[in-house]
Amino acid sequence: MTFPTTSVTDAVGVPHSPAKTAEVQAPKPLFPFLDLEAQFASIQDEVMAAIERVMKSQQFIMGQEVQDFESEIAALTGAGAAVSCASGSDALLLALLALEVGPGDEVITTPFTFVATAGSIARVGARPVFVDIDPKTYNLDSRLIEPAVTERTRAIIPVHLFGLAADLKAILKTAEQYRLAVIEDAAQAIGARYHGSQVGSLGTFGCFSFFPSKNLGGAGDGGLVTTNDPALADRLRILRLHGSRQKYYYEVLGTNSRLDALQAAILRVKLRRLEEWTRGRQERAARYRALFAERGLEKLVTLPSVPAGRVHVYNQFVVGCRERDRLREFLRSRGVPTEVYYPLPLHLQRAFAYLGYKSGQFSEAEAASGRVVALPVYPELTEEHQSAVVRLIAEFYGFGS
Repeated sequence: MTFPTTSVTDAVGVPHSPAKTAEVQAPKPLFPFLDLEAQFASIQDEVMAAIERVMKSQQFIMGQEVQDFESEIAALTGAGAAVSCASGSDALLLALLALEVGPGDEVITTPFTFVATAGSIARVGARPVFVDIDPKTYNLDSRLIEPAVTERTRAIIPVHLFGLAADLKAILKTAEQYRLAVIEDAAQAIGARYHGSQVGSLGTFGCFSFFPSKNLGGAGDGGLVTTNDPALADRLRILRLHGSRQKYYYEVLGTNSRLDALQAAILRVKLRRLEEWTRGRQERAARYRALFAERGLEKLVTLPSVPAGRVHVYNQFVVGCRERDRLREFLRSRGVPTEVYYPLPLHLQRAFAYLGYKSGQFSEAEAASGRVVALPVYPELTEEHQSAVVRLIAEFYGFGS
């Protein structure tokens, strides 16, 4: 029997034929964008021992591993309490639920971020209110927050994007003036500092993600909320357990959002290496800066801006450049992996069309979406590989081969 020829649809929904797929297939990357295998190799014995410890205990839900991990994160961040949960997305959701944010309320945030930031606001029935970003840091422009405050505003969610703290002093000042909560989205920024303080310790809440690609990543999803308010911490603990303090008795309507003991045990192993790994990322960021300077590329490639008083932890090393998409294709064709965070700001996404925002309304976020590209950055990245990345970028722009 002869079957009709059918097309194949790729990951972004563009139809193509099987023959064309073979023609445009990229060469195998010379090195990974993020080398989690190398990371695991360095801690394999410790991780397997931690897993065995949990398996022998058969305590998989909550328990001592989770409590110890929470205590260790509270100590790291300097926050009064740390309450773990199932994901970074749930961390944001639980923070909003703890504040009883809901229909009729507004929460100010950035359109240049991962969808969970604004998605959590929408999920509780509130309205995300976007303001534009600072073009140098890509973080929320603190000068634009106050004009966006209305009588419905309940909170501000600044994102510590790519591992750099937002302008917290100005944000907290506005929040205090209008009696607003500040929920720090620190999903990409564990260990980052703002004038000596750890992110997640200054706002009403700090929300963290332990997705595998994060600086502190688990073997799956995981999240955590920090707070200095004991009453809010207590409410978070109830909300993550279906609204229950005592089994089968429910004080509020909560959800099921718990960090598995296996994840907590693995994260505790990794937490002991976090400071070392952070230094490794910072050293490679410094190496990129030196390599770009050697090639004289500063006017063509905008390197990450780090304002005084802030410590960047480089979950991503994001640069701005001309002809971004052509550059990415050039690098891809030569085996160098890159990523784009984020190709379309949230106010232009179909999921948020109901908010009524238009193209051009947040020009800096839109411009950033068209020019940013993330280069590989992780502790195991070699000088040889970084030199190859910068050499190829220089070649693309006609600065030698």
